[in-house]
Amino acid sequence: MADNLRRWIEAKKSLARTNRHGYQEHIENYLLPHLGHTKRRDPRVRHLDRMYDAIEKENAERVLHRLRVGELTQAPDAAHTAWVRAAGRKEERHRTRRSYLDANKALRNGRQGLRKVASPATMHRINDTLGSAITRRMKREEAFSKNWAQLVELPAVTRPKPLVWTPERVEHWKQTGEKPSPVMVWTPEQTGAFLDFARDDWLYALWHSFIYLGPRRDEMCALPWTEVSLSALWLRISAQIVEVAHRLYGEAPKADSVRTLNLSQESDEVLTQWRAKQNQAREEWSGVEAWVESDRVFTHENGEPLHPDWVSRRFKRLVELSGLPPVRLHDLRHISASLSLLEGNDIKVVQERLGHSSRQITSDTYASVLPQLARREAESITSTIPRQVSYDVRRSLDIPSDAFRDDVAVIYAHGTRYSGSHRGIGAQTRHDGDLLGEIRTTGRGPEHAAHAATKWIRNHCESAGFKVFRVDNLHEQYPEEQRPHFTLVRFFIDRAASTGLEDGPPAARLRRRRGAATRSRTTTGRHLGALECRPGALRAPVGRLDLDPNG
Repeated sequence: MADNLRRWIEAKKSLARTNRHGYQEHIENYLLPHLGHTKRRDPRVRHLDRMYDAIEKENAERVLHRLRVGELTQAPDAAHTAWVRAAGRKEERHRTRRSYLDANKALRNGRQGLRKVASPATMHRINDTLGSAITRRMKREEAFSKNWAQLVELPAVTRPKPLVWTPERVEHWKQTGEKPSPVMVWTPEQTGAFLDFARDDWLYALWHSFIYLGPRRDEMCALPWTEVSLSALWLRISAQIVEVAHRLYGEAPKADSVRTLNLSQESDEVLTQWRAKQNQAREEWSGVEAWVESDRVFTHENGEPLHPDWVSRRFKRLVELSGLPPVRLHDLRHISASLSLLEGNDIKVVQERLGHSSRQITSDTYASVLPQLARREAESITSTIPRQVSYDVRRSLDIPSDAFRDDVAVIYAHGTRYSGSHRGIGAQTRHDGDLLGEIRTTGRGPEHAAHAATKWIRNHCESAGFKVFRVDNLHEQYPEEQRPHFTLVRFFIDRAASTGLEDGPPAARLRRRRGAATRSRTTTGRHLGALECRPGALRAPVGRLDLDPNG
């Protein structure tokens, strides 16, 4: 079997360097020690079962080994602290220094032979390596009667589910230091807080690109300036940096990962500023003949290319300093995908931007359900079902022609409680626009006001020949203490059916309109469809809805 496995790996000439290294690790560390001595005709399922049983036994020993190393790691820190505190006391300082040196020696000895625990996913990859080798020999030499690797039962692999850092999970983490899942995702507010914190960091443009573009770590470390066009607003992913046996290599990514990413105006501004800062550093370091010309987009201050592991460690340290709940660098891909879906983008577009071979991978792995997305889905169902609610029209609704662009209008119904269960609801196109109509209703809670607003807008559109094709309840936009008093519902209205000027489905025309609105968005505002609000604008009653408490 040892000869068979070695000839198999030597025959695979077109393997990528990282894949070949992975196969060789499986062969040298697991397959040869347990199966290499057996004859090719002998292995059966029972032999493979014994191999995986032995791996699980080794795992238990490795876990204990790692616990011992963890204990040994704490000793040098405590001994070093005692050594520093003994300054000025000669005898005690000699003794504490000897304790520190002994603790370091014990740690070095304890780390010898330390190996990673073979997880269930690793066992499946080992079995895949063995199965591939057997299949090749079956086809070319008919060396095996069956592919015994396909008959082995292995522990199930459970993919960790990405979870969002909700306030409850953040509070639990602060109290216990425990992460609810290995894969965690920031909310939009937490993501913005990190970008604000890291604005003065040397690699701010890199963190910004990870969040807004969603590339892989190895791809950004290899990105050259020749693959970036700031004038045309794109960059092309065509290379990656891989580490094999502690050495770095440049390598072409998989075919599905070679892609062009479009840059927003904000990303273009950030990269333009970054290039100017990099050029300034080049001039400063060139004076002492220390600049390293690598032509990479993202580099150290002296131009040296970035090591992927260093980037991960730097990001981890920034997160710790920011005080935000912890996420891994790779989790920024989850955040980028989730935020894109939150904005209503098609998952096919997200898949191509992330460089996945299928949208199923994007949906299953990276599309975390943000609280806002789940709330919007729940509220949309509530707003879709008609309910028996009554209201009094105080001012008839009139949607002007200039409210439609591409035959799509966005109307906001804002409700305010002014006395007990009495609520007033006004319709506007913007938070500072003229009032288009007004109703009064009486009922419990903001949900009743949302139902009344939905019925009012739908009735008007039916009589005018318009169609309401989407309703969003934006009640969650208010601070929690203000939610009992206010209601905000957004309506997307299509008039193409009545005018006969329909140019594509409503959703497509809505995307064109939202795209135009997004291009004009400022970096300090919050964009809700066609409504651009300053931070805090929704904390007060919106528009010109003046209510008389006396009726």
